[in-house]
Amino acid sequence: MIKVERLAKTFGTTKAVNGISFGVNTGENLVLLGTSGCGKTTTLKMLNRLVEPDSGTITINGKNIVHQPRELLRRDIGYVLQNNGLFPHYTVAENIAIVPNLLKWDKARTQRRINELLEKLHLSKEHLNVYPNELSGGQQQRVGLARALAADPPLLLMDEPFGALDNVTRSKIHADFLALDELKRKTIIMVTHDVNEAFELADRVALMDNGQIEQIGTPAELLFNPVNDFVKDFLKSQQLQLEFSTIRLDDIWEHLPDSGKKINSSLLAGRLSVWEALEHFKFYQKETINILNQQNKEVKSISFDQLMNAFSQYKTLQPHE
Repeated sequence: MIKVERLAKTFGTTKAVNGISFGVNTGENLVLLGTSGCGKTTTLKMLNRLVEPDSGTITINGKNIVHQPRELLRRDIGYVLQNNGLFPHYTVAENIAIVPNLLKWDKARTQRRINELLEKLHLSKEHLNVYPNELSGGQQQRVGLARALAADPPLLLMDEPFGALDNVTRSKIHADFLALDELKRKTIIMVTHDVNEAFELADRVALMDNGQIEQIGTPAELLFNPVNDFVKDFLKSQQLQLEFSTIRLDDIWEHLPDSGKKINSSLLAGRLSVWEALEHFKFYQKETINILNQQNKEVKSISFDQLMNAFSQYKTLQPHE
């Protein structure tokens, strides 16, 4: 859907973005990860022409974006900011309706869309006529996301969207983000400096440094096949935690023994991470948990030790081991 070629931007003597190239598939969530000043936000802003590149090309659905009027380009791109960017003198309903109003939707259609998004994002209709400063940080961010989604754009750009939230609120919104059908139909490019957030939400991660992409790939590829010392060192301090959250039960399925009596409890889906399975042990303190392989419908009942053994066996088969 998106193709970026040799993109460059200089501010004064600083090369903010230094000739990067990458592509993003339709329906993919690509996260631009890196420390402050690495060029990730500048890259994001060039995609909707908030910043104009010095050189290089960006095409969206085969069309060069410089050949389109900015205002028309942006109507097909949702944009979510770290501090939500809501207009303080507009109510929640007025904020969400901004793009539909620009597109001259009728009032009934706009209201249906607002109500639909409120329900999907777990906001009450009582919030419609309040102002942003009357909402919590998490509620404001949900309204900002609703505004970006209001006209159902195919592409969503998110610049540190959860960076201003406390850890508990951020964790809840992450879960909602992954579960929201509305977002599963979007192509998303997100900027973050939070490694755990990137690995939790991304289909692929582009790790940037000094205006360049050091490596782009799935979270597992960055963890187990780092292309250089920068990538390895960047992830080193959180390596084990990232492995727990990146490796899925499906990944280690062949290493899980089928033993133990199956307990009467809900099944854990194989798409869950090892970390989520460990939390189930932690919170429910069961001797075994049941895991469902959704492809062959097989169920295995495993203990904590068996889960950890399978995790270790999987890791030993990875190239970096």
